[in-house]
Amino acid sequence: MKGTAVFKALGPIDVRNVGRDEMLRWMVFIPLLLALLVRFGWPWLVTELQTRIQFDLSPYVVMLMSYLVIGAPAVFGVVIGFLLLDERDEGSLIALQVTPLSLNSYVAYRLGMPILLTVLLLVISLPLAGVTAFTFWELLLLGLVAAPLAPLLAIFMAAFASNKVQGFALMKGAGIFFVVPFAAYFIEGNWQWAFGLLPTYWPPKLYWMIEAGEPGIWPVALVGFVYQLLWILPLSRRFNRILHQ
Repeated sequence: MKGTAVFKALGPIDVRNVGRDEMLRWMVFIPLLLALLVRFGWPWLVTELQTRIQFDLSPYVVMLMSYLVIGAPAVFGVVIGFLLLDERDEGSLIALQVTPLSLNSYVAYRLGMPILLTVLLLVISLPLAGVTAFTFWELLLLGLVAAPLAPLLAIFMAAFASNKVQGFALMKGAGIFFVVPFAAYFIEGNWQWAFGLLPTYWPPKLYWMIEAGEPGIWPVALVGFVYQLLWILPLSRRFNRILHQ
């Protein structure tokens, strides 16, 4: 089955499945709501902290705003991860073996869709937040580097969780990997690159470099993108083994 046919066959089903799940239904709007909150709430927060406790939040704006870059793929990763767990529990993935849609095409769709959605959402949400003056091409590059985090988180949940309850626990546990890399912002010199062992480090790092006008953006983007894909491959193999047990 061709790629467009896969999207036409599974896209409407996904929309219905997300729409009927109360948690997933509101999760998909979190990045846009967060961007609006930043746009209208950030100036007030900076002023209030400065006035009430004489704390200047301005020096940390780049570090804090870079969290928006990994917020979108995290949301889509969780949504797709839960969809995968639901379909595995319902036996839908086993039923694929007797349909024209191959399992490989299904997995490619499941991992490709959050990538496209992440890129689209970041190109929209970052300008909406009003905290950057990046060009369209810089936004697109950020989106492409952040996008693999979505399928990575989704396949991680599907590969290690047996049901949605375990998936929820894994989601909360994985949150530490979306926070720890930001400690690198306060580390100078080459030691900062040690955080590159975490796939969640690369999108914020690229954001910081673009914001500062540093050289070497393209090599960092390429390494970050490829490194995340290397994480997806073994997780996909594990997920495939679980399906055939």
